Amino acid sequence: MKEDYFVVGVMSGTSLDGIDLAYIKFSKKVQWGFKILKAETIKYPTKWYEILKGLTNTSLQELEGIDIAYSNYLAQVIQGFIKKHQIKKLDAVCSHGHTALHQPDQKLTYQIGNKPHLAQVLQQTVVCDFRVQDVELGGQGAPLVPIGDKLLFSQYDFCLNLGGFANISTDVNQERIAYDICPVNIVLNHYVIQLGYDFDDEGNIAASGKVHNELLNQLNALSFYNKEYPKSLGLEWVNTNIFPLIDEFQLPVSDVLCTFVENIAIQIAFQINKREKSTLLITGGGVYNTFLINRLKALTHQTIIIPEKDVIEFKEALIFGFLGVLKLENLINCLKSVTGASKNHSTGKIFQP
Repeated sequence: MKEDYFVVGVMSGTSLDGIDLAYIKFSKKVQWGFKILKAETIKYPTKWYEILKGLTNTSLQELEGIDIAYSNYLAQVIQGFIKKHQIKKLDAVCSHGHTALHQPDQKLTYQIGNKPHLAQVLQQTVVCDFRVQDVELGGQGAPLVPIGDKLLFSQYDFCLNLGGFANISTDVNQERIAYDICPVNIVLNHYVIQLGYDFDDEGNIAASGKVHNELLNQLNALSFYNKEYPKSLGLEWVNTNIFPLIDEFQLPVSDVLCTFVENIAIQIAFQINKREKSTLLITGGGVYNTFLINRLKALTHQTIIIPEKDVIEFKEALIFGFLGVLKLENLINCLKSVTGASKNHSTGKIFQP
């Protein structure tokens, strides 16, 4: 086994804020360690933002065409990152792609941007397409980050990511479990865009609104919240269950945001307050929503830890880089206790140039 791995981790999340790229060094001594050497987010041009936003309304045939175009675009973005930062030492590019369809109950998950073409254009080993195998093994294909939480962030009781969705991972009876809790930025951004903003800076617009109790009660009553893990959410679920419910009330955007932030805080607090005293590491773009973090602090008795900027913003790119390293070593990188698959396994595809 190699002592050090240098990889580029690539992640595009459901909140559509761009492509996260991180150049990382991983080292294995007694435990795994990492250092993020370079990292940046490349914002989507309007064309790609619109295409990705509408993915759930496209046919499988159309998706295949989009997949080829997106793989080409992704290759250019990664190539630009490698060139800009003059990266010479590189063992692999490890890419999540972008989720187009996620219906694990129907044995269906499709991430675009995972074509062998990536390896040819980049002239690098590429490890990608991490979700499909898990779904084939009866799992949810998500969340995949918990193996990284377990091996890279074991000092925290809970790891919470606030991205398009809130997902959490923790150990129960010495087994890692993880699941999606509720939507976050995928909903908040959808409404704030109507006011001409990409996101609600520090949650100031939400803070200026008021909670609509009837809407809040209906949101909290959604059946997903009472389901046992393993469980995961996708854009399709939000389109069916969240947007129509909120839109029925015809509220000002500030009240929608305020009410939805309260829903998020209640659902997260409900999950973490099951423990007496614990530490909670929070990452993802939602960390910058001060209003949300303050509501969460008000509703929980746990110790909340917010790490340095690179870990907040690039933890998922970091962990997909790590999943790629584990795959190259043929080590387990996907846990059945998390996804519900029939066995632990080493997931992902390796493409050589």
